[in-house]
Amino acid sequence: MSTLHIIVGSLKFTAQLEEDAAPKTCAAFRQLLPFRNKLIHARWSGEAAWIPLGDFDLGLGFENHTSHPAPGQILLYPGGFSETEILFPYGGTRFASKVGQLAGNHFLTVTNGTAQLREMGQLVLWQGAQDILFEHTE
Repeated sequence: MSTLHIIVGSLKFTAQLEEDAAPKTCAAFRQLLPFRNKLIHARWSGEAAWIPLGDFDLGLGFENHTSHPAPGQILLYPGGFSETEILFPYGGTRFASKVGQLAGNHFLTVTNGTAQLREMGQLVLWQGAQDILFEHTE
């Protein structure tokens, strides 16, 4: 199983790719690494932050999809009813958009740094958009 480093502002996490449950999503995301973007607070999903990706098409369907990720279970929504996005839950989450409940592909799980998830959420909520980096571990 492959692991990634995730950096949000000054917070560091390690996460495991869910290659058995979401192989196509993991392979597509791996091609984007290192992946840099901005992480903003979710509008409709509860205690989560997200990376809006607009009409970015990774050519994916649904696999290992859920609407109720646990904190640290990162989802990739491949688009369709709403825009493509990555959801990064830090607390109670029900994945949704302005069109209603969504399901995203659970492809990445935080394994180290989980104690910092709430701090990450508060940072994004009260300080605004934060730089985020996903990269291979060395």
